[in-house]
Amino acid sequence: MELETVSLGATGTRVSELAFGTWRFGHENDDGEVEIGEEQAHELLDAYADAGGNFIDTADMYGDGDSERFIGNWLADRDREDFVVASKIYWPTRPDDPNGRGLSRKHLRRQVDRILDRLGTDYLDLLYVHRWDDDTPADEFMRTLDGFVRDGKVNYLGTSTLEPNAWKVVKANEMEYEPFRLAQPRYNLVNREVEPNYLPMCDDYDVGVVPWSPLAGGFLTGKYSRDEEPPAGSRGATDQQFRDSYLTDENFDVLETVEAVADEVGASTAQVSLAWLLEHDAVTAPIVGARTVDQLEENLEATRIELSDEQFARLTDAKSV
Repeated sequence: MELETVSLGATGTRVSELAFGTWRFGHENDDGEVEIGEEQAHELLDAYADAGGNFIDTADMYGDGDSERFIGNWLADRDREDFVVASKIYWPTRPDDPNGRGLSRKHLRRQVDRILDRLGTDYLDLLYVHRWDDDTPADEFMRTLDGFVRDGKVNYLGTSTLEPNAWKVVKANEMEYEPFRLAQPRYNLVNREVEPNYLPMCDDYDVGVVPWSPLAGGFLTGKYSRDEEPPAGSRGATDQQFRDSYLTDENFDVLETVEAVADEVGASTAQVSLAWLLEHDAVTAPIVGARTVDQLEENLEATRIELSDEQFARLTDAKSV
């Protein structure tokens, strides 16, 4: 298969219709085991590139920097210009340093150079602020980020969020600096909090949307059942917050609709959930992750699914917002 390309929001850069997320690269679970080591990471990146993928998403805190290092080592054997690489800054990277987190000028300048060094590149295609920093004036971090663009270290700016704050993005974008051109909110068939205000803001300000968690942390893969205990070892079995947030009657009602559509089109629930985002007018490119090449290839196959207008509407209406 060959992924198609789409415009990266309102920019002149084109990216794959599905981005590849690498938060598991180098990540240690609660048992101290690394979920995806470098060899496996390179196998996944190979599979993504072989499918025509060019949009790689990481962050400075993924695997304590190992995600970026794995990607950088992989890029060293390829043409850097073939790929659009995004990273993120905010979370603590020096826990004992009061200036080792956030969006202060000191932290941003230190971290962007470390990101570039780990990735083995002299520029980032896209730099997100991983979360909003209410302790740093927006003028300070927007001026600093603008400087990265002017200096050629960064091509575009973006903002990532768990709790969407449309007015804060608007405030920042109305300053006389390089604006946020991309947004990375959580968005999927059961997490719809961005629809009332955040998505309309993105549309009005020409901010592209690159959703994370398109499968709701695995809930939309169909591995969970309303009347059965979560599978052993799954997030539903080990994470009470996940259980409280996702394993609800309302969400299982949505999942039943997804399962019905999946039966109609001959696809998995994960593929249908991704197809809904792929056909969504507000979405630029969902970010997919995977532990194995087989999982990644299944997710990429979602690009071949065509939903009818009725099926798209039925999925959209499965949860009231």
